Amino acid sequence: MFSRFAALLLAAAALPACAAQGVGSPEPISPIRAAPEPKLATGAWQVLPSEAYKGKRDDVHFATARTGFYGTGAGDLFRTDDGGATWEKVWSKPGTFIRAIGFVDERNGFLGNVGDYYPGVTDTTPLYRTRDGGATWTPVSFGGGIVEGICAIDILKTAAVYQGSLRERVIVHAAGRVGGPAKLLRSTDGGEKWTLIDLTAQAGMILDVKFLNADTGFVFAGSNKDISQSEGLILKTSDGGKTWREVYRSARKFENSWKGSFADARTGYATVQTYDPQRSQQVVVKTTDAGESWRELPLVSDAKARQFGIGFATPQQGWVGTAAGGFETRDGGASWTPVGLARAANKIRVRAADGTPMIYAIGTEVQAYR
Repeated sequence: MFSRFAALLLAAAALPACAAQGVGSPEPISPIRAAPEPKLATGAWQVLPSEAYKGKRDDVHFATARTGFYGTGAGDLFRTDDGGATWEKVWSKPGTFIRAIGFVDERNGFLGNVGDYYPGVTDTTPLYRTRDGGATWTPVSFGGGIVEGICAIDILKTAAVYQGSLRERVIVHAAGRVGGPAKLLRSTDGGEKWTLIDLTAQAGMILDVKFLNADTGFVFAGSNKDISQSEGLILKTSDGGKTWREVYRSARKFENSWKGSFADARTGYATVQTYDPQRSQQVVVKTTDAGESWRELPLVSDAKARQFGIGFATPQQGWVGTAAGGFETRDGGASWTPVGLARAANKIRVRAADGTPMIYAIGTEVQAYR
């Protein structure tokens, strides 16, 4: 399924070559054909075997179709080398809350610790790095300043010209945290050097981060560190994080924007998480203009369906995880249907770190869409 899905997902219309013309003959203009809509994926959410854990797990990241990692709030990190059929615990540090994971490849990756926001979390190191596939982790040094915790890691691979040759450039962002304060770490050399971006003047907390290219990125946030005073908030940068501007703010308190997902360079979605016990209507937000504006779309009327993760495979097809289970849309968010996505799916991904199309998620269960 995934090979056909990948081919359709990446397909683009070609401009046909013009036939040779005689001297003085006008050359006909060939119309540019619109790219076909990516084919919707078909399958079902399947539970992958994993070690029992009380509550939700927060992040899972496959480096390739076979090699992946997930962590828990108990400080345990698991690795698979057979596509999730079996998992092995490769690292454990009690007192650490593994909130976010991001891998460049099978050996190089980053791990975010939420810090002392939750009871029992004693580790104050916000970010770790591995160079040996998760067997050992070392604290990331980012110079001066304090980062209290990390809730999301985004890894972007781009091309850059260096001394006359085209090379891969890895840009890493790590952001946090729930309950504040709102801070963002940025590296443009694969994690060797870091810049700390303090966003406490513009947001109370950051729950997710996503960059579309080296300059254009978003943080999904809450306007206040106190959830009772917080509105859902999305900030955008167009200059690599030097300046940020507000592109969405909900009109209600007790809310934040928990996770975001872009299906392409223009079409994106985000969850709006509400803690208002009197509010039953759940909404997601959508952009079709590269994040310049966002509109709210109804998800479900259910006070128990507090939202967590979101992931879109195409502009039309995507999934949302909630405390009451998962929902799928096949029409760009116009309608939603309950599906077998586990409760509290906190992270939903649609490709591995090497670009392999695969749909997988983590919450109370580790799952793959097959």
